[in-house]
Amino acid sequence: MAEQDFKQQLDDLRSGKIDHFEITPDDFQEFQQVYHAYPYRTQIEGKADIGGKVTYHLIHR
Repeated sequence: MAEQDFKQQLDDLRSGKIDHFEITPDDFQEFQQVYHAYPYRTQIEGKADIGGKVTYHLIHR
């Protein structure tokens, strides 16, 4: 998956267009680079599942 796709998923999550998205172990390293550069990452939380898949969602406070 391309970096732009990861950023778009983060933007869509933050804007409410989607309520979650999943990252597979194969995409995790590439996604982490985009995630750590994302200015609103403190509003997004990931939960690891069995098998290495991580589901990201917006933190509701």
